[in-house]
Amino acid sequence: MLNSLVKVARQSQKCARLIAPLNSMKFSTHDPLTIESLNSGLKSTDPELYSIIEDEKVRQTESLVLIPSENFASASVSEALGSVMQNKYSEGYPNARYYGGNENIDKAELLCQKRALEAFNLDPAEWGVNVQSLSGSPANLQVYTALIEPHDRIMGLDLPHGGHLTHGFYTKKKKISATSIFYESMPYRLNEQTGTIDFEKLDEQAESFLPKIIIAGASAYSREYDYGRFREICDKHDSYLVVDMAHVSGLIAAGVHSSPFEHADVVTSTTHKSLRGPRAGLIFYRRGERKIGKKTVKYDLEDKINFSVFPGFQGGPHNHTITALATALKQASSPAFVDYQKQVVANSKAYASALIDRGYELVSGGTDNHLVLVDLRSKGVDGARVERVMELSRMAVNKNTVPGDKSALVPSGIRMGSPAMTTRGFVEKDFEVVADFFDEAVQITSKIKGDLESRKLKDFLASLPDENANDDILALRKKVVAFASSFPTVGY
Repeated sequence: MLNSLVKVARQSQKCARLIAPLNSMKFSTHDPLTIESLNSGLKSTDPELYSIIEDEKVRQTESLVLIPSENFASASVSEALGSVMQNKYSEGYPNARYYGGNENIDKAELLCQKRALEAFNLDPAEWGVNVQSLSGSPANLQVYTALIEPHDRIMGLDLPHGGHLTHGFYTKKKKISATSIFYESMPYRLNEQTGTIDFEKLDEQAESFLPKIIIAGASAYSREYDYGRFREICDKHDSYLVVDMAHVSGLIAAGVHSSPFEHADVVTSTTHKSLRGPRAGLIFYRRGERKIGKKTVKYDLEDKINFSVFPGFQGGPHNHTITALATALKQASSPAFVDYQKQVVANSKAYASALIDRGYELVSGGTDNHLVLVDLRSKGVDGARVERVMELSRMAVNKNTVPGDKSALVPSGIRMGSPAMTTRGFVEKDFEVVADFFDEAVQITSKIKGDLESRKLKDFLASLPDENANDDILALRKKVVAFASSFPTVGY
């Protein structure tokens, strides 16, 4: 007994010596300085980053944003993106999470799913949707993984002909997209005379290649898609039809562009382009029955796609983005959104006509949707040089390959679209002005190129470190800034 008491006493003395230095320190579970700093805004906590964001606001306000994959999200979308919904971890799906405390997250995700189906007029008995995919590119890979096995065959529109990287692009020397690493891909192409999809050649290729998936969709195709023709070819060769509607999803939701849902097995989309939401991905999948040859079988896509997204490729979803997408989809179901999309198409057509009137050639000769693809070869300049001159002039565009191009780094095309500036209030006559600015930029590019001894792109770019390096660019920039700044901003 005495030994035990001695042992306890010695332990108590040891603890006292350890605790003594801590007694002079002040602890608070609610340190007012720490809490205050955590609740302070970016302007006070990180003025350097705050300044960069403010500079970006100025750039967006003063710019003609003509990249067809860009838009201005509404204030409510941005509010949801910056909300407390980003604090929650929620691996799994509604009512089947791996973490507790997800009752409100479940409500938001279920609401987002409901609104996604409503936005595209889909019957829940025939279609389901996964809203957790982080963006369009992973959504596509998640779909391929769900539907087919590694090294199975797929076909998508060739990148130089307006397709997307995730549809299987590769070169002679390198597999560029992960899709081409994991699956065997064969591209189909445009008819170079018409600039439209060559369905006869696609059918012929599918006859010998026997793809498990044919992908309809593009990133630089200005015409409507004949989804019925795609379906005929898929049925003939027992292929899944996967439609990537990333660019035209807003037009489809508004009913101003043909819908793929009558024909497709799976439909994927980004949400930040014409749909005008946050940066996220959607995967719609068929329910009900599917025909394979003369057989009718039940679709089994739901579990496969959900499993591919989580746990196959992702962990916890981005709940703030799903929440922001829910409110964007509500907006996409409104009459005002239909009016907006009608104006997007009207503006795109007006811009195409204005460019043709100014002597420019367009791939396919015009547009049915939100974008135009200009072929600059007849002007003696390329897309890379024109893109830089336009950037310095406060016009955001992107260089793009056109049919017949050999280089993706120095392509012959410029891709431009109407969604972003239509959001800011542009109508047809405003795009007539934009056409004049574009024409002036091309002329400036041609002049600079002719004045340089070197024909290398790097030397052209080096000669233009900023807009002040060229008086013509500076003059054009002032006109563009004055014009763009006269329109209201959206979302900030």
